[in-house]
Amino acid sequence: MQASESVSGTILWANLHLLFWLSLAPFATAWMGQNHLAPAPVSFYGFILLCAGIAYFILTRSLVAHHREDSQLAMSVGNDRKGRLSIAICTIAIPFAFVKTWAAYLCYVLVAVMWLLPDPRIEKAVHN
Repeated sequence: MQASESVSGTILWANLHLLFWLSLAPFATAWMGQNHLAPAPVSFYGFILLCAGIAYFILTRSLVAHHREDSQLAMSVGNDRKGRLSIAICTIAIPFAFVKTWAAYLCYVLVAVMWLLPDPRIEKAVHN
């Protein structure tokens, strides 16, 4: 949002869509904590992460569509490899929860670490 010049109703709805899925994370986390290594809560957690990833992808595409293709925002988002990769990992992790729960946990940790590492693209685009 920092690199955005303006927003539209579509962008606001896309942002609310993302916030909805993120608001469910504490419920899924608590459910996983109460039922250690149970497949259903681990799978549900992955479903929430997947939906949040899709919502983030929709938000970024809405922002890029609202701005010019040569805008700072469009150039900083690029093809959004990190967003697409996290969606793919969560999609793989959901069925893992029913086979090897520890593999699903590993996938979720991988996604979290991926997003914790700073992405300098937007900062570079804003400061240039």
